[in-house]
Amino acid sequence: MKESVNLLDVVALTVNLPEHNLWRGQVGTVVEVLANGKAFEVEFSDSDGRTYASLGLRPDQFMVLHYEPIFADDLMPA
Repeated sequence: MKESVNLLDVVALTVNLPEHNLWRGQVGTVVEVLANGKAFEVEFSDSDGRTYASLGLRPDQFMVLHYEPIFADDLMPA
């Protein structure tokens, strides 16, 4: 099952986007849900909090980062 993406999730690119000068592994934040959850606006900021890129991405172009343990039961539908 594909995990859900939520507003303010921290994500990392899984693809290179050279036309936007963004590369696999760069970290951003989901700031808007687009197309009924089929795309997401992701904002990329530097360590001083200045945005250097913001663009719509499909869920297959990034992965959600987790800072807490994830258990299989957490990913199963209710």
